[in-house]
Parts: sequence; structure tokens; C-alpha cells
Amino acid sequence: MKASELKERISSGKYDDRLLDIYADRELIGRQQDRYAEASDKFIELYGDREIEVYSAPGRSEVGGNHTDHQHGQVLAAAVNLDVIAIVSKTDDGIIKVVSDSFDIAPIDVKDLAKKDKEEGSSEALIRGVAGKLKDDGYNVGGFVAYMTSDVLVGAGLSSSAAFEVAIGNVLSGLYNDMKLTDVYIAKVSQYAENVYFGKPCGLMDQMASSVGSLVNIDFYDVNEPVINPVRVDFEKFGHSLCIVDTKGDHADLTDDYAAIPIEMKKVAGFFGKEYLKEIPFDEFLDKIPQIRPVSGDRAVLRAIHFFEDDMRVTDEVNALKNGDFEEFKKLITESGNSSYKYLQNVYSIKDYDNQNISLALVLTERYLGSRAGYRVHGGGFAGTIQVFVPNDLVSGYKKEIEKYFGEGSCHVLKIRKYGGMKVI
Repeated sequence: MKASELKERISSGKYDDRLLDIYADRELIGRQQDRYAEASDKFIELYGDREIEVYSAPGRSEVGGNHTDHQHGQVLAAAVNLDVIAIVSKTDDGIIKVVSDSFDIAPIDVKDLAKKDKEEGSSEALIRGVAGKLKDDGYNVGGFVAYMTSDVLVGAGLSSSAAFEVAIGNVLSGLYNDMKLTDVYIAKVSQYAENVYFGKPCGLMDQMASSVGSLVNIDFYDVNEPVINPVRVDFEKFGHSLCIVDTKGDHADLTDDYAAIPIEMKKVAGFFGKEYLKEIPFDEFLDKIPQIRPVSGDRAVLRAIHFFEDDMRVTDEVNALKNGDFEEFKKLITESGNSSYKYLQNVYSIKDYDNQNISLALVLTERYLGSRAGYRVHGGGFAGTIQVFVPNDLVSGYKKEIEKYFGEGSCHVLKIRKYGGMKVI
């Protein structure tokens, strides 16, 4: 199919069922039609009207396990219906050329996929890293031209970088490897690209959720071989939407706040001669609290309590979903949020206690929705966003109410997407 044909078929509604299956919201069909059509036009403008394929990779939300992964605990993450789409055409010149929205990424020659120090922190590093790892592992790589566009919210903790990496992995899987690369393998390749080529020591949660789709439970006890369990549930049957509320908090000068959490948790672990809290039995920790307090301080003890309980809570969340008990699941989400607030203490910075955007968002959510929702801080905390699982019949009212305080467009209504990285057409 040529790019002009894609635009015609998308605009005529031929792919509406496909779009609904992917994006899980009938109200989004018109917007996605426009988005794909505009991307087709942009591809033609850049490269001409060529034979094309279309790929997609979603953003993700951290659903369960707040600050548990760096202590080798468990997380529960979900793909959401915001994504990167890539319109691509295979070439025979060995050059990967990508334009991402308005950003013109430098071409990558597949004959030269070694790490470039000067590219650290760039999109070029991510593309070169994914292609380089595939080549090192014996898979086929080659050239293509692509126009990519993303509606994954930047700065909202939905991991736009992981979606980009996973999209590149799926493009190379489809164009050169008959779509045989597994979603778990693509996630690991994407993490490798970000760790080694891009220079960011991220974990595997973001890439795994984007690549696998739906919900994924990851246990990082063995960080080199994490246990990955897709949680196959039909979120639509529960009649809820995931709202991400941008509280407009300032992330500046929060590095020390974020860094203190793993430092303090490791200080508690060090009391037992271990590096990570996951290596310590919870009962043994509780017995030794009187001896730990003078060594680590009380905040570190409280943060350790949060880790142990939230790590176990992930198992309960997974079981609730598998049992179809969404009310229990929401209750556990809110319990996790309360633990983050009271024990982990990552809802506001003690250096700037006058500004408590997340605290305010949580109390306003509690007042409006009460026990009908599950809600907690989203991601690293201290500033940024909260997540709220809202019954569909209350979504419009909640959105209107919360945006009175944080501004129009601050509440993003999302659905859990059942697909991870994929070939769309």
C-alpha cells in the first residue's frame, strides 16, 4: 500500500474497527483518523508516495509498586492508548532516516552501529542502540525511511522514550525479521539501547509495558533475569478509565529528593549486610527496627516499610484483577497511595512545603469520588501527576471538577490498551 492509499482508506473509515481495537475508545476514532491521515501527508512530503507499512508502540502507566523496582521488588505496569506511530518504507541503501514530529533525526548507517559517545542523550543513540543490539544478536537490520509522530505526554510519567525505542524495534522486526522478534526481547533490546547508548540507567518496566501491552507484572528479584508475567484481563469490562492529572508541579531541583529514596532504603538494607531491601525478610526487618533507627533514621525506616508492603501489594493487585474484583483492585491502589504519602513521603518536597500540588489533587479527588475510585501519586512523585481509576459514568464530571483547580486539559482520560508494540497495517 502507498502512503496516499493509507490516507484514503483511513479517512473513508475502512480501518475504523482496527483503530477501535487498538485505541479502545470509540470517541477517539475521528482524532486517530485525522492523525494517521496527517502522518501520511507528512511522509509523502518528506519521502514521496512510496509503499509503506505502519507500526505503533504505546506509552505506559505505572499502576502498582511505587519506588519498588530499584530495590528489586515487583511492579505492575500498563500500556495506555497514547502511542508513537511510525509510517515507514524499506530502502536498500542501509541508511535509517527518521523524522519524529518536527525533529529531523540524523541518519544512521547500519554498517556503523558502534556506540558514539557524542550521541549520548539523543534520539540517534536510541536508534543506533536498538539496531546495534539486534545486529550483535544475529538478527537482520537494514535501511528505511520513517515519519514518526507521538501523542504520548512528555513529562507525565508515561515514558515517551520507551515507546520510541519499542517502535524502532518493531519496525526492524517487521521489515527485516518477518515480525519474529518477541515482545519481551524487543523490550530488553530497548532497555539496552537506553542504558548503553543513550546513557540513562533505567530499569526494564517502561520498555516491558510498552512492548508487551495490556498489564504486565514484573519481579526484579533477579535484575538480570526479571520474571515477567503478562496479566491478561479485559479492562473494558470493568467500566473504568484511567485519568492522569497533571498538577503542574515544578520538577526543578528535585534530584536530591528522588535520589534520597533509594539511598535511604539501601541504608536500611546495609544494616543487614545486604544491598537491596528485597533480600531481607519483612519479619526480620520489623524485629530489628529499634536497632535500625539510630543507624538509618526514622524516615528511612518508614520508607522501608512502604517498600515491603507495596511490594506485597502488587501481588494482591494482580490477584484482584485476575479474579475480576475491580473494587478490591481500586482499594489496593488507594492503599498504595496512602502508603506513598505517609511512609514513602514522595508526595511533596520538604524543601518546598508551600507547594503541594499532588497533595491537593489527591484530597480533591477523594472528596469528589470517594471510594468509587482508586487513586495515588503517579511515578517518582514530589511533583507532576496523579493517577485515578474512575468509573466511566463519573469521568466527565471528575474531569470538569479537577480542571477547575489545575487548568483546562490537565486531566487526561486514557484507556488500558491491550496491544503493545505492533504492526498496525
